Amino acid sequence: MDLGIRGKRAIVCAGSKGLGRGCAEALAAAGVEIVLNARGAEALTATANALEARHGVTVVPVAADITTPEGRAAVLAAAGEVDILVNNAGGPPPGLWSDWSREDFLRAIDANMLSPIAMMQACLPGMMERGWGRVVNITSAAVRAPIAQLGLSNSARAGLTGFVAGTSRQVAHAGVTINNLLPGIHATDRMIALDSRTAAEQGITLEAAAARRAAAIPAGRFGTPAEFGATCAFLCSVHAGFIVGQNILVDGGAANLTL
Repeated sequence: MDLGIRGKRAIVCAGSKGLGRGCAEALAAAGVEIVLNARGAEALTATANALEARHGVTVVPVAADITTPEGRAAVLAAAGEVDILVNNAGGPPPGLWSDWSREDFLRAIDANMLSPIAMMQACLPGMMERGWGRVVNITSAAVRAPIAQLGLSNSARAGLTGFVAGTSRQVAHAGVTINNLLPGIHATDRMIALDSRTAAEQGITLEAAAARRAAAIPAGRFGTPAEFGATCAFLCSVHAGFIVGQNILVDGGAANLTL
């Protein structure tokens, strides 16, 4: 399927690895020029070079922390006029409700709620003026099916979800859509970190912890960044203009929900 977005310009945050890279790869394959952001310059440059070589599009790497005002300013300055925004940032660490302080919550909210909101506030006016735009926020399946040990993430991402619910309906008339992608368990560094914690707590190997987690997924496996990225690219396409303010689970059926 031709996604109809060749020549568009996108910002992909936290895009050097994992789900962010999967999204960048799919957009580049569709002919989208990309401003690629991540904190680690070495991995970022390697990913940008690989995407350019594989897909023949321009990929501009910007090494910056997107959760800081300075980082966002650097990315926005490099991007100029943006047609597509993929918001993404690493989630806060797991833990126990009694261990989290006010400062822990504020850090989580700043990174996983206020930072993507700030990026939307910066990009939406131009998209609306030009009459076309796509925003995809990578959040978490925990927004719809909360995970006890991810209370910081549950809280911050739920706040972002509420913002998107209202804002998406206010900009849709201008040809701009905002949607959220809710990943379940995917084969990424984040999942390795969570499985490593489980392995240490339960005294089992990392492989055993991963196998237990995969066994609980109806699909019987972890998701891949490539298939997640393909979903993101479709939401960014010309074919997705009637999908507005949705929270789309990509979790292999793990969340047993009807709505």
